[in-house]
Amino acid sequence: MDGRVIAAHGRQYIVELPDRSRLNCVPRGKKSDVACGDRVEIEQTSDNQGVINAISPRTSLLYRSNEIKQKLIAANVDQVVIVVATEPGFSDELVTRALLAAESEEIVPLIVLNKCDLSDKLENARERVAIFAKLGYRILELSALEHADDLRPALQGVTSVLVGQSGMGKSTLVNALVPEANAATREISSALDSGKHTTTHATLYHLDDESELIDSPGLQEFGLGHLDRQEIEYAFREFRPYVGQCRFRDCRHDKEPNCALLAAVEAGDIDRRRFAIYHRIAATIR
Repeated sequence: MDGRVIAAHGRQYIVELPDRSRLNCVPRGKKSDVACGDRVEIEQTSDNQGVINAISPRTSLLYRSNEIKQKLIAANVDQVVIVVATEPGFSDELVTRALLAAESEEIVPLIVLNKCDLSDKLENARERVAIFAKLGYRILELSALEHADDLRPALQGVTSVLVGQSGMGKSTLVNALVPEANAATREISSALDSGKHTTTHATLYHLDDESELIDSPGLQEFGLGHLDRQEIEYAFREFRPYVGQCRFRDCRHDKEPNCALLAAVEAGDIDRRRFAIYHRIAATIR
């Protein structure tokens, strides 16, 4: 049978069948590279149990990785919604890393600035996301407590995944957009025996017949160990006009003469803060 993975926690998955019934499934074999959102081929082994035999080809895969392991976030998504907030403070570098991961998979990004009802914190937060707006990234301001529906038009007709640091208000946003989400989360947590009602696993919700939303656990880091230097350079939107224009083919964009990127930084065409983040990321690449 064919199905869709709507929850992933460790090596346990909930697979939704075409009739919207669900099976608790495990992958065949020891290794598991199944992600929430995957379309899979399964074999039913009992009334509510099954085995995942194969993963269908993906249109996209959002994931993070370091030198030790990789963490799959969501598969077959069209849009990544990066949630930041007026408080607590958010990491510009984590947002940048999430954007790079999305760019590398050609997933459309949207940045949501949440908790805009906290007016005394709003201007500072706006200044911080302005760097991304200048690069052409869409920014949507809202308050999940009062105006979560402002996000709904941007979710229409696509599969979106929410990512962000803990405390940004992702769960509040999901609960406002999907009224039954709390009940669904408790049911899934019970089925997966995770024992927690916080977001400890990725979960897919149906907004309507054409729109899906995947909630993912809060992030404190976003490793990009799966990307090489050239892929990271290209994932920085503002670098693209200059990539390949340096004097040396193996230019590290540090102190080399006639470096196109360094010249663009000096001319103000590339933001120095973004360039510094690039160097921090590049330093971690083997």
